[in-house]
Amino acid sequence: MDLQHWLGRAAHAVQDWADTFGPFTPHPSLVVDDDRFADAFERFTGRLEDNYPFFHPRYAGQMLKPPHPAAVVGYLTAMLINPNNHALDGGPATAAMEREVVASLATMFGYDTHLGHLTTSGTVANLEALFVARELHPGRGIAYSADAHYTHGRMCHVLGMKGHPVPTDGRGRMDLDVLDDLLRTGDVGTVVLTTGTTGLGAVDPVHLALPIARRHGVRVHVDAAYGGFFTLLAGADGPEGIPAEPWRAVARCDSIVVDPHKHGLQPYGCGAVLFRDPEVGRFYLHDSPYTYFTSAELHLGEISLECSRAGASAAALWLTFQLLPPTPEGLGQVLAAGRRAALAWSRLIDDSACLTLYQEPELDIVSYFPALEPATLTGIDAASGRILADGMAVPDPVFLSTLRAGREAFTARHPGIVADADGARILRSVLMKPESEHHVEDLHTRVEQLAGPPICEAGKQRVTAPHRLSPTPRRGRPAVAVSPGRGSR
Repeated sequence: MDLQHWLGRAAHAVQDWADTFGPFTPHPSLVVDDDRFADAFERFTGRLEDNYPFFHPRYAGQMLKPPHPAAVVGYLTAMLINPNNHALDGGPATAAMEREVVASLATMFGYDTHLGHLTTSGTVANLEALFVARELHPGRGIAYSADAHYTHGRMCHVLGMKGHPVPTDGRGRMDLDVLDDLLRTGDVGTVVLTTGTTGLGAVDPVHLALPIARRHGVRVHVDAAYGGFFTLLAGADGPEGIPAEPWRAVARCDSIVVDPHKHGLQPYGCGAVLFRDPEVGRFYLHDSPYTYFTSAELHLGEISLECSRAGASAAALWLTFQLLPPTPEGLGQVLAAGRRAALAWSRLIDDSACLTLYQEPELDIVSYFPALEPATLTGIDAASGRILADGMAVPDPVFLSTLRAGREAFTARHPGIVADADGARILRSVLMKPESEHHVEDLHTRVEQLAGPPICEAGKQRVTAPHRLSPTPRRGRPAVAVSPGRGSR
């Protein structure tokens, strides 16, 4: 796509539409001449240089990437009109688009019936899901993985509900034995399962947790804000395929949250909440006598806790889905590239004398740490912090992120580590840009160089020993908790 060409077409298309209503003179209070604007624009673009290159494959840090050009054009075109999807008279065209894209998301997850809408973020989407959970089970709390996004504990506080963090196993997934014991108390009305934690990309076993919840009469909400679109790779052929069982079970859960502004190629903010039972709309009932007057149809504001919402977000997602639909053959190919990149880098790390894989990636997040000798938590923490900082400071920079892993989580995965601290930072790379697939070897080489000769030489001695100091267990790891990731919402 020639983005400059289509942005120009967008401005012309909206102007052509506006001209059909007849000319008028802009108010002088709004007029700004080009010379004044040029000066402000130069300062503005200069300020924007204080950013990391989220668009570039060498940025392998947080969950950040630019939107697809189609989303940019769709957003800008609709933004010039500035519709508000709260009520149909505020944005009839974009409200229709929102219904269509939400229906596409519901189909992607396997819902036969649904009620849902777009939100400004995964945080707000999860707030709405937990709000409905409270209304359905008043006085009962919410259970969520200790590795779940911190938003669940925070939203429980906002809603006046008790949150119950559940420990995780050696792969960062909810411990189902502990969950079963908790549900027996009757204190929990809804279980939150995470399909793609923001720290490690771990996927809770939805197919195993769902029958436990049903046995206790408990609802299940799926926080798929980060990982939701990976359902398109469930059971796929090739290395990018992921186990189908957890994702197929999502269709039987009561509500789902997904963030198109992550793997859906959208600009911030674009989240979505879906309910399997449309009858939960009754909890949103309210009266707004000056808003819902142009149509007897359901207004999106009548099923949302938010009021004004940008119709441009719906337009951007709609236009993107016309070109890259949420199907294995469409958007699934974008996610497949990131998944293959994560697998490729994990293999390189497994063979590295400089780095050690923290745990195998389930989606597209790779976690690893410097292979020190002796291997202590304090040493790993310091080396990880140094590599993060040095990577951004060198002439040919690489951008990573860190995740703090607790002592129990670390030693469960790597029992040879000397646990001389409560935890340590490890390195974490999110490979959500498909271009990462073609830059993995370069990323790996750069990080090994940042680790430096002392670490790599010590690592070479370690890997030639009869037993590696810190093997990454593959099966049978005990249940532990990891510090929750702090991904953006």
